[in-house]
Amino acid sequence: MSLNPTTYDYIRDPKKIYERSFEIVRSEAKLDHLPAALHPVAIRLIHACGMVDLPQDLDASEGVVEKAHAALQNGAPILTDVEMVAHGIIKRYLPAQNEVICTLNEPEVIRFSHDLGNTRSAAAITLWKPYLNGAVVAIGNAPTALFYLLECIAAGWGLPAAVLGFPVGFVGAAESKQALSENDLGIPYLTVHGRRGGSALAAAAVNAVAAGLPEETKG
Repeated sequence: MSLNPTTYDYIRDPKKIYERSFEIVRSEAKLDHLPAALHPVAIRLIHACGMVDLPQDLDASEGVVEKAHAALQNGAPILTDVEMVAHGIIKRYLPAQNEVICTLNEPEVIRFSHDLGNTRSAAAITLWKPYLNGAVVAIGNAPTALFYLLECIAAGWGLPAAVLGFPVGFVGAAESKQALSENDLGIPYLTVHGRRGGSALAAAAVNAVAAGLPEETKG
């Protein structure tokens, strides 16, 4: 019996998929209100979630993209709350083979969580203290991690080069991102206000500040 499998007409070239995706985003999303440096960030974020209205909730401190990029060029580590963010970062785009650190699954974190009376995601940040000053931080899951990070910075642990804050959910997500944007600690930040967020967005933000849109055809 001969087999005649169904085939579909679709783009198979990864480069062309990226190019076409970014073309569609540029045609459908409203980016004019954003500084030019944030356009690649917004495009990657939209590409990661499919929501062209996302830029209306995008918020960033002045110069955060440039500050985060410079830190990465100088070898700063990337600290993240979950492995999903770490795995979403495109390593070949990192300008200095930057170390990506996620401490969530370290064995002592459960004990730290009990001692702190907080989530494992927050407790894992306890292990960031030696790396925090000058690092690029990407929070893609837990609001408690972002809240506790802000508390640790306020306690004098060090000032990150940038905090890319994208916790997601219905309890604490919007509030933690609001706290980040209203910080009086001098923290450069990038976030999407409201309930939306997640690991894909946090990783996309890192990829954007690291490399922009290298997949896009240059005119």
